[in-house]
Amino acid sequence: MDAMDISFLGGPRPQRGVGVVAPFDFALDRELWRWVPDEVSLHLTRTPYVPVEVSLDLARLVSEHETLSDGVHTLTAIAPEVVAYACTSGSFVGGIAGERAMCEAMTRAGAVPSVTTSGALLEALTELGVRRVALVTPYTVSVTRALEQYVAEAGVTVSGCAFMGLTRHIWKVPYRDVADMARRAVGRRRVDALFISCTNLPTYDVIPQLEAELRIPVLSANQVTMWAALRRVGTRAVGPYQALIDPAARIDPATPSGPVLPDVPDVPEQEQQ
Repeated sequence: MDAMDISFLGGPRPQRGVGVVAPFDFALDRELWRWVPDEVSLHLTRTPYVPVEVSLDLARLVSEHETLSDGVHTLTAIAPEVVAYACTSGSFVGGIAGERAMCEAMTRAGAVPSVTTSGALLEALTELGVRRVALVTPYTVSVTRALEQYVAEAGVTVSGCAFMGLTRHIWKVPYRDVADMARRAVGRRRVDALFISCTNLPTYDVIPQLEAELRIPVLSANQVTMWAALRRVGTRAVGPYQALIDPAARIDPATPSGPVLPDVPDVPEQEQQ
């Protein structure tokens, strides 16, 4: 039997690499991949395990410059074009100056552009012209407060906030709970966007649903991380009906979008599940 000629395949296509440094407990590798176009490959590495619950202490531990540099060094052999640090709390715990210093440390270690989740969040808020944001977090009150302070430091008003008070197993939270918290955080307040924090909180499929229901852009930690990283290499994230990724999904403020709601004072309301 003659061998089949498969020379017409010509592939595989050249791949472009995005390196990802994630905390040891990150469990949503598959979710990150869902934003990535076919020609891009993700190369994930994790920070060393430490027996600490999700807290400000853990955020500091998994974002130390030495830990970041070690993570980036493990990726150098495969030459990624950009490196992303996929952790929200680890990248906002030191404020804006701390986030910038983290990027500088990663870039020094890998000689490539770098982004962090919290830096990507501020970039996304700027891209969408957001001045007032509602927040959803799975965190305790102290970690949630640190996120509020980080966003406020960037000049964005936190108009509503809901948090879950979790210290472990965040990746097991179902979409319905995320959606419920989103509705509580937004309520009847006037906000320009919603941000769902934590790269370990599943969000991919709930984003289009919430955007259609709430009539505002919905951002999530993994979404902004991938969007910003892929932007650095000159390509676009993929995803159905998400305002950040698809300008056609952005709602024109001049277009009527349901009933006009009364103004509610910008006092963040904490709701714990």
